[in-house]
Amino acid sequence: MTYSVAVSGASGYAGGEILRILAAHPDVEIRTVTAHSNAGQPLIQHQPHLRSLAHLTLAETTPEILAGHDIVFLALPHGQSGQYTDALGDTPLVIDAGADHRLESVADWDRFYGGDFHEPWVYGVPELPVAGAKQRARLAGASRIAAPGCNASTVSLSLAPGVATGVIDPSDIVTVLAVGPSGAGKSLKTNLLAAEILGTANPYAVGGSHRHIPEIRQALAAARASGAERRTTADEGIRISFTPVLVPMSRGILATSTAPITPGATDDEIRAAWESAYAGETFVQLLPAGEFPRTADVVGANTALMGLAIDRAANRVTVVTAVDNLVKGTAGAAVQSMNIALGLAEGTALSVNGVAP
Repeated sequence: MTYSVAVSGASGYAGGEILRILAAHPDVEIRTVTAHSNAGQPLIQHQPHLRSLAHLTLAETTPEILAGHDIVFLALPHGQSGQYTDALGDTPLVIDAGADHRLESVADWDRFYGGDFHEPWVYGVPELPVAGAKQRARLAGASRIAAPGCNASTVSLSLAPGVATGVIDPSDIVTVLAVGPSGAGKSLKTNLLAAEILGTANPYAVGGSHRHIPEIRQALAAARASGAERRTTADEGIRISFTPVLVPMSRGILATSTAPITPGATDDEIRAAWESAYAGETFVQLLPAGEFPRTADVVGANTALMGLAIDRAANRVTVVTAVDNLVKGTAGAAVQSMNIALGLAEGTALSVNGVAP
């Protein structure tokens, strides 16, 4: 069966990456691409690297144009997807790459985003430990999927194995991320101009204000519920100090996350938690002891590569994870989740191989 697909926000970075991946997917046909201010213009004018899709023209983003497809991808700014998802009730599969359907808590939405709250959808991080299994079990047969925030999924995958098994204490998580500007979208912003970011590193959303914090807490809470043997108490909170730093690379996230070791946890138990969680996973890979990833190793790939260190002097576990924010962080996760929902081979059209140099 060939599935018809519409992609909204097709002139942006996330929409363009979804299209790049789907263009090589044998089971889908990209029939419609939409935009707002760029509607009426050739797709190739805004995505000149997508030569195989040069025949497509950007249509207006309206419920009527998006309807009538088997699959709709929404790659719109946060707060804009809900107006369309409400009108796509007859669409068999809708995947939102924005934040509108990620959060379960109304209070978190009001604090970090604001505007109308929309019901949470199945979270699109297949490898995430949850409820004694993996999130992919919830994605099988899903009709509505919330693709993750790139920073959020990177940190969640980094720490979920330790939280699930109770070998780390989630009440004192510290994570610092080096991130590329493509994660902020394609809209013109002064702080993202080349003259502003080349040769410098700029922290932003410091002091607990980043919108991905509640998404991480939500994911780690789900992972904690999956732990069969708990060393920590059920009512222990998940607290995160989260600091992203904008660096001059167009793509990529390098997240360095640390958390205290739970009393009694041995080095073997700690490493076994991550080895067990990701054994056999194609797209989340734990590197051998003593090795750590570079963002250069994941550019263009749907892989999350991570290295684990046990710092007994500080009594903390450190996990360093690299992803391409536009692939595993967004579009790749969306397509991987689509494959699972439709019962297709999970890795269809997705690569573990990056681009070098």
